Amino acid sequence: MPLQFVIETTLGNITVELFDDTPQHRDNFAKLVAEKYYDGVRFHRVIKDFMIQGGDPLSRDESKRMMHGTGGPDYRIPAEFKHANKRGTLAAARDGNPQKASSGSQFYINVKDNLFLDDPRQAGYTVFGKVVDGMDVADKISVVPKDARDNPTTPITMTIRAVTKA
Repeated sequence: MPLQFVIETTLGNITVELFDDTPQHRDNFAKLVAEKYYDGVRFHRVIKDFMIQGGDPLSRDESKRMMHGTGGPDYRIPAEFKHANKRGTLAAARDGNPQKASSGSQFYINVKDNLFLDDPRQAGYTVFGKVVDGMDVADKISVVPKDARDNPTTPITMTIRAVTKA
């Protein structure tokens, strides 16, 4: 059975299922959830008709608001390009590194098809799961009021728990 996790947010729950053919991303996400890494982290970047992004541990601290989106563990995950950035998919965020390696903890949920993110020559982001319940919650998060950096003005915190065990 594929691994499933519930992302509990202040606006409702989103259940995601991880793909088996992206094992490095799947296993990293499961490890971070088991360590409670995501507990209290916020969705720090939300863009209507695009995506919602979270997973930065710095987002727990409002005094570091200008740094939200820059934090994470001190490692990257090698790219595993297998799936398209379609509505409802879960993907790994990344910085501009030339290897297209993913952030160790930051992820996003596509709220529409974003196929332009799939070309590894131009963008290239690893999609490693999909929403199986609660897409309405992701849509709701994508349209909340936000500041100039796309950070919600009212924090949307999360806790992630496993539904199925690794």
